[in-house]
Amino acid sequence: MIHVNAGGASIPALGFGVFRVSEPDTARMVKHALHIGYRHIDTAQIYGNEAAVGNGIKASGVARSSIFLTTKVWVKNFKPADFARSVDESLKKLQTDHVDLLLLHWPSKDVPLAEQIASLNAVQKAGKVKHVGVSNYNRALMAEAVKLSATPIVTNQVEYHPYLDQTPLLTAAKAAGISVTAYYAMADGKVPTEPLLQEIGGRHGKSAAQVTLRWILQQGLVALSKTVSEARAAENLDIFDFSLTADEMAAIHGLANKNGRIVSPDGLAPVWDAA
Repeated sequence: MIHVNAGGASIPALGFGVFRVSEPDTARMVKHALHIGYRHIDTAQIYGNEAAVGNGIKASGVARSSIFLTTKVWVKNFKPADFARSVDESLKKLQTDHVDLLLLHWPSKDVPLAEQIASLNAVQKAGKVKHVGVSNYNRALMAEAVKLSATPIVTNQVEYHPYLDQTPLLTAAKAAGISVTAYYAMADGKVPTEPLLQEIGGRHGKSAAQVTLRWILQQGLVALSKTVSEARAAENLDIFDFSLTADEMAAIHGLANKNGRIVSPDGLAPVWDAA
């Protein structure tokens, strides 16, 4: 496993995510993922499966100290009176005294960002969180978070796949020393059937999904994978024995289009940066 370093954090570059995964499947797959070599697990309060993640980690037998564990505070818990309580609830469900990374899940206008960041810093100072970050932020919000935070913002977790050009955000994050964590890498099922990705995969003896995960990692980013299949989890992990050429990387970037964004919920999404 390779790591991405940012703001004092060393993040395993390939993570296992559990968005929209049932509790039974979450417990089963987290246990399996850790057993086969994943060391980065990503969940969130709103996913409703933090307890199952905790059960999966416990059942895996892998030492907690060897696992990079991420969760996210949901927007309804951003008020100062609710923030720390919600983190305590997450820790109880996860069966741990800390998480390695805590993110603000989406932007919210209901609570000033300064208050959100202050709460984030407070739980970090209390030892409940090692590192802090944000999710689904545009460049302006990311820059504001950096200015407001006493502790480094180590990542911005955003949608990223071959059909979405995130160049402006990636450039800004790199300049600020912030890592980018890519979710929805399979573009809601579009990636595995993409002819170009299949063609490139054929040259390397890899699937289109493996090619895409490798493409993300070769940009120096963190990628989250998700599956309820043990075999697919193993396949997604098998991406460290090949490299894409510069021409292949460029060809994959060429798949991006102006309608590539998939995740943009009303009432949560910011004004996205134009490519």
